[in-house]
Amino acid sequence: MAPPRQPLFTASRLQSATYLLGVCPFSIAFLVFLNSSVSFVVSDVIGLESGEGDAIGTLGFADELLALVACPVWGLLSDKIGVRYVCTAGYAIIALSLVLFVQASNVYPQLLLGRLLFSLGGSAVSTMVTAVLPTVTESNNKSNQQRRSHHIWRASLSSEVTITPSRFERRLSRQAEAEQTASSSSRLAGFVGMFAGCGALIALAVFLPLPARFEKYGSSPADAVKQSYYIVSLVALIISIVCFFGLRNLPGEQGKHLRSLWTPPSEAVESNGSQPSSSVNHLNLLYAFSLSFKQPDILLGYVGGFVARASSVGISLFIPLFVNHYYRNSDLCSNPGSDVISRRDLGDIKKSCPEAYILASILTGVSQLIALLCAPAFGYLSEKSRRSNFPLLFATIAGITGYVAFPLLPSPQFKGPNGNGGVFLIMSLIGISQIGAIVCSLGILSNGVLSINPQPSHERPSLQVPNPSEDETHSAPQGEHEPLLSKPGSSLATNNLNHLKGAIAGIYSLYGGAGILILTKLGGLLFDVLSSGSPFYIMAIFNGMLLVSGIACGLWRYQRMSA
Repeated sequence: MAPPRQPLFTASRLQSATYLLGVCPFSIAFLVFLNSSVSFVVSDVIGLESGEGDAIGTLGFADELLALVACPVWGLLSDKIGVRYVCTAGYAIIALSLVLFVQASNVYPQLLLGRLLFSLGGSAVSTMVTAVLPTVTESNNKSNQQRRSHHIWRASLSSEVTITPSRFERRLSRQAEAEQTASSSSRLAGFVGMFAGCGALIALAVFLPLPARFEKYGSSPADAVKQSYYIVSLVALIISIVCFFGLRNLPGEQGKHLRSLWTPPSEAVESNGSQPSSSVNHLNLLYAFSLSFKQPDILLGYVGGFVARASSVGISLFIPLFVNHYYRNSDLCSNPGSDVISRRDLGDIKKSCPEAYILASILTGVSQLIALLCAPAFGYLSEKSRRSNFPLLFATIAGITGYVAFPLLPSPQFKGPNGNGGVFLIMSLIGISQIGAIVCSLGILSNGVLSINPQPSHERPSLQVPNPSEDETHSAPQGEHEPLLSKPGSSLATNNLNHLKGAIAGIYSLYGGAGILILTKLGGLLFDVLSSGSPFYIMAIFNGMLLVSGIACGLWRYQRMSA
């Protein structure tokens, strides 16, 4: 008899709701709010008269530099104290940074320090989006793993006899459960992408209109911006509290507490029963990085994170920049220039060229809407084709096509003499590329952490088992849904990397931060000196790299299965 279908969540309803409705959307919402409103802080609160663009660019660059270091450190810390405390601390830091951000009276060093503090909190919560995913889909708790490990040892020493029908049925059940756990991880990754997209909508629809609302009620521009930041800070504090209570007792997080920071590893083993191999040390980050050279699935997840984070910048930064550049070069802006608006507003596309701002908003909105709608579909398709990575390959092909085609259009407009409605199709392809990289990389990485991969033929368990008496002795306490028994050294129990999920999530975020830095600096430079389409061609190259990696990983799996 086949086992019941693995549920999407193995965590409780409260834990799952906290993850999907709290951690996922607001890890994006606060970042979008800050990036979109920082220009108002610089102009209205600080009153910077010139050099606004340079100041904002420097703040963003410093943010990413700190995140490159902070993400792996937060991941490493979560392996020691648990993802719950890192999520709580991350959102608390964000709340504090938003308050301090609008207290600044100069860009350097006050606003810079506020942005770095926000980066510290933001890197914590963004890393935990990845780290919590395998936790809420892990189907076995600590005691189950201990029983499983004991049973594997007994099975490896027992005599080989003809398999009984009941034993064979249980083995099939366990194999099916392992595959269903991977399916749960892939499906959940689709919902993670969807709710993360909802976080951007929360920022655009709820947070960003706050300054205008406060101005409408009589506040000055500077006070309106400050009051908005206070409101958003309060929301961040509430999310921090929700994470503290909602993520308690997550599966696989037993024995992880704040006191682990000062408890020697030997005492931690004695007090909570954890294995010495799961204690966090400074080598875990190096080991998590080295996994990219040992496990193609982990490498593919890392490269997917690289492309996914770069895609977000390609859409949010370079599409508006490209549209603004086109409007200015074509003399399509209705504002004549400095005679109408102040000098400090010339760098603000909303004020200096509102037509370009409207078009850029439409194009990026279409891209993000398609991404939001396609997220669950990518999660479902990833579940069905874990061996071939077809959804990821399709997303990369869509990305290559979209990013190459967009700068080649005679105009980014969808109407007018040079306009073409095909720009919406191109934006859809770019959105599909972004969400495909996000969802598929999360699913692949989560399955890699749980070590749920197709087994090669020589590692599949034979139809020879312990004698019936031993089987009856151990079958009762283990239950019908224990993972598939396999040879020592190839079992899910020994290959499971769940104790390193934080370190792996940190390296995943590190790759993503590297993608953002390379695209922003190299793409921005080539935009000025070579062509306005350069950032999009770079994104096409990134997607090509991911396509090659996906094909190579698929070939590796095929050879491993046929070995």
